[in-house]
Amino acid sequence: MQHRRQTIHASALAMGCAFAAAALPAMSASAPMRPKVVELYTSEGCSSCPPAEALLGELATRTDVVPLAFHVDYWDELGWRDRFSLSEATQRQQWWGGVLGLASVYTPQMIVEGRRSVVGSDRAAVAAALAEPGESIAVEAQLAAGQITVKVGAFPGPLKYEVYAIAYLPSAITAIGRGENAGRTLTEWNIVRSWRKLGTADGRAPHFSVAANAFPADAKRLLIILQQAARGTVAGATVLELRTPT
Repeated sequence: MQHRRQTIHASALAMGCAFAAAALPAMSASAPMRPKVVELYTSEGCSSCPPAEALLGELATRTDVVPLAFHVDYWDELGWRDRFSLSEATQRQQWWGGVLGLASVYTPQMIVEGRRSVVGSDRAAVAAALAEPGESIAVEAQLAAGQITVKVGAFPGPLKYEVYAIAYLPSAITAIGRGENAGRTLTEWNIVRSWRKLGTADGRAPHFSVAANAFPADAKRLLIILQQAARGTVAGATVLELRTPT
């Protein structure tokens, strides 16, 4: 099976088309450098997903990209339950479909920088999307005494950005017993285990905090990401080691 698609609700599609018209502030020549963010929507039950997972693994070796794997749950009913699947991942993918004006979502699908949707195994399309310029707002994160502190740099203009903390597991190996990938052993990368909204940044250099133990025990790293409110375009990102890798 090449892809499994899900239709986007009409209300979400209309909302996304409206948000897509919003303008981003121009990127300053002095803006801080940051890694670009890629979200792969995938499932262990999808036979078309391993090539996209492999590409995600290649991206994970780069210092200028943070690729994340969101494992959806709508494949779980088709013979193999993905141990990393999250209903929240399915909801997030549906939300992207509305925001980006898509008729449907599918696996493997990559959302690049909150701007472009491409087939997750299409190297040329991924490279082209990553080459597009984007906004960059400074974000700093520190872990001390079990508490994570996040500081967002000041920025001009009226836009607001939602600040998220996304916890992920850098790698895992899974033997698949049933479904489309039965008999295969999959290597998976940067698997999202949970995420939470820390607050909203409005340009006045706000601070946020969250306890490190608020995230799943198997999550080793944390991506702090700024996304334009209601639209999702990425404007800032930094990675923090949440727990010592084993």
